[in-house]
Amino acid sequence: MAQETPDLKIGAQPIVIGVDEAGRGPLAGPVVAAAVVLGEQIPAGVADSKKLSAKRRAALDKELRSGCQWAVAVVEPSEIDTLNIFQATMEAMTRCVNDLAAQFDSSPEIVLIDGNQTPERRCADWCWPARAIVGGDGIEPAISAASIIAKEWRDRLMVEAAEAHPQYGWKRNKGYGTKEHMEALRKHGPTPLHRQSFAPVAQARLL
Repeated sequence: MAQETPDLKIGAQPIVIGVDEAGRGPLAGPVVAAAVVLGEQIPAGVADSKKLSAKRRAALDKELRSGCQWAVAVVEPSEIDTLNIFQATMEAMTRCVNDLAAQFDSSPEIVLIDGNQTPERRCADWCWPARAIVGGDGIEPAISAASIIAKEWRDRLMVEAAEAHPQYGWKRNKGYGTKEHMEALRKHGPTPLHRQSFAPVAQARLL
């Protein structure tokens, strides 16, 4: 999923894409990846999304999506169960980079990815030079921007999902295995939005 392209002055500058994901660990909901090419003006305070307050992260998300080029990919729980969470994350990264790269006339010079692994040779559609950076969401602004957009996008999806499944507390825990979520899972069983292959969910199905 990509946005309408803002008026950016990329020109002859090399295209550097930052990528990060949100939602590897939760028991419910999708994994979301975002890809970002920053504009000339980087909003002040861009940092690892986990180190920002919810209010500040939401404000930066709006600034970034209006001032940079970006794309988001969502891999749903059913596909996570089919692929496994690692491969689903690699697929999400590949899809969002593909959508973002299509917005430019030339290929990216490099794709910078938070973590220690990339989709290269793991996803058939991956065709760009890539570099994994451990802690990249805290040191590379394009990755930091991607972490913010991915986090906010996924959080919005989980808040929406909570309307249909209020007993699990997803507005508060965003699908992570908190005490509240685990108790509700034992009491009510899993929903179609739960990752059936994750051990706590699989165990709850047997109760």
